[in-house]
Amino acid sequence: MGMSGATVLVVDNEPAVAEAYQSYLMESYDVRLAFDGETALEKLDDSVDVVLLDRRMPALSGDEVLSHIRARGHECQVAMVTSTKPGVDVIDMGFDEYLMKPVSEDTLLSTVEGLLDRRDYDETLQEYYTSAKKYAALKAERSAEALEDTEEFQRLRRRVRRLGGDVEQAFDRIETREGVDVAVDRSSAHPSHRT
Repeated sequence: MGMSGATVLVVDNEPAVAEAYQSYLMESYDVRLAFDGETALEKLDDSVDVVLLDRRMPALSGDEVLSHIRARGHECQVAMVTSTKPGVDVIDMGFDEYLMKPVSEDTLLSTVEGLLDRRDYDETLQEYYTSAKKYAALKAERSAEALEDTEEFQRLRRRVRRLGGDVEQAFDRIETREGVDVAVDRSSAHPSHRT
């Protein structure tokens, strides 16, 4: 078992890729491997904290595995780790992070650490981060013209702005009540009012 005590399920139909991710993570986490969707669902239980999930797999795709994970009520954090560029279909999917392959060791480690940190956030903050990550993934992989023409993307942008405002108001209330200065992460994922 890794030092943190957290369990990560790595799901990729390419064994060499899954085993590379395992080697990156095994010093810090308990790592389980699955090379297909059905095995992933068999290895998934309530002790799994993070799932690293490839989208393109034969038989049961990563999208289908994700649907099963959420339908079963598992509260694990899920990162899609894939070579599939995100389209507007990702907006309504239940993942928490979207990484494009190839993924470096540093990126994988920081992603897992960030996902584990986010487990402790309240629902609004979790939704904000998840929505902001989807927004950032789409902006990075799709042209602005293609995105501007979709109602789904416009809806996502409005959601990120609204949730960002809710998060800032919550921090403002904490600062007022507790008399402390709370720094809000205003990452590039947060859409400006000019976009």
